[in-house]
Amino acid sequence: MLKEEMMERADKDLAFMLRYENIAWYEEGIVRILDRRVYPQTVSFVTCKTHQELTQAISDMVTQSAGPYTAAAMGMALAADECGGKTARNQRNFLREAAETIAHARPTTVQRMRLITRDCYKVALKAIDEGGNVSEAIVQSTIERNNRRYNKINTMAEFLVDLFPPGGKIMTQCFGETIVGMMLKVAKERNNAIKLFCPETRPYFQGARLTATVCNEMGFDTTVITDNMPATTMQRENIDVFTSAADAICLDGHVVNKVGTFQIAIVANHLGIPYYVSGAPDKDHAVVDSVEIEQRNPEFVLQAMGVRTACQGVKGYYPSFDITPPHLVSAVVTDRGVYSPYDLNRYHVENTEGEYSVLC
Repeated sequence: MLKEEMMERADKDLAFMLRYENIAWYEEGIVRILDRRVYPQTVSFVTCKTHQELTQAISDMVTQSAGPYTAAAMGMALAADECGGKTARNQRNFLREAAETIAHARPTTVQRMRLITRDCYKVALKAIDEGGNVSEAIVQSTIERNNRRYNKINTMAEFLVDLFPPGGKIMTQCFGETIVGMMLKVAKERNNAIKLFCPETRPYFQGARLTATVCNEMGFDTTVITDNMPATTMQRENIDVFTSAADAICLDGHVVNKVGTFQIAIVANHLGIPYYVSGAPDKDHAVVDSVEIEQRNPEFVLQAMGVRTACQGVKGYYPSFDITPPHLVSAVVTDRGVYSPYDLNRYHVENTEGEYSVLC
């Protein structure tokens, strides 16, 4: 029996898709992942019976933003179930290989994913040595890790909302997952009725489908714009702040985030609008050259939600992320406070843990 009902859950009062069970959840030999490719029009879950299927689901963008980190941990619980009948030695070998397989589901986030899967591996080793239920131990540690991460991001949200004017107009980019939910929770607690402007974020439309849904569900004035509207919207609607999370924040101040972030940051800089990035700097990415930008199937660019929009014979181009240089970043908002993008090494001098820090 899991202990989650006994602990204070940090996902309390957040939108549907930010609750742990609705991100990815292991139970009785399967992992169910909310299919964010079709949410909110359809609420359905992809079922994975092996850790390879789960790795493919992450690669196929069934879950996005921070969703893969919970899915990766639940995938390790699934892998433990797969090898449950093996000798202790073979279980260790199987889980070590599974940890690397899952971590490589998407190339740009390998380092963060390894923090998750390697921590799960350590939890598994302890459970194996003690003769316990390995899958249950991993799920329990995942709940505890998510609680720690959500609470840490709630602290980030406190610092971020400090930077919002009362009733401010805030532009987002893509789906910042937990920081979006916590940002809105803090704003609501402070009675700051901010207004959200969400670019749609083609070709998966995460901004339109995910960010806008969470913002609306949590009771905020929310407007969706197309991806070619940020400049005129910033200018005509007097946007106060541009903010995003990041898939990697390099110690040299470069920010790697969903493609489109760079161009919005350029416009924000031109118009004198601050750009605040939320997240912990990645000590495994000392310089931006260490980041691999994922190239996805260009066919997705030639359609919109499954309907082809370009004629046969034309080509698509789909880099999944872009890189925003530090001179366009006003500040990096962390759980330790607000940092200049040129001073991110200090974060790890003052604090050895990051957003995806391990438990062991």
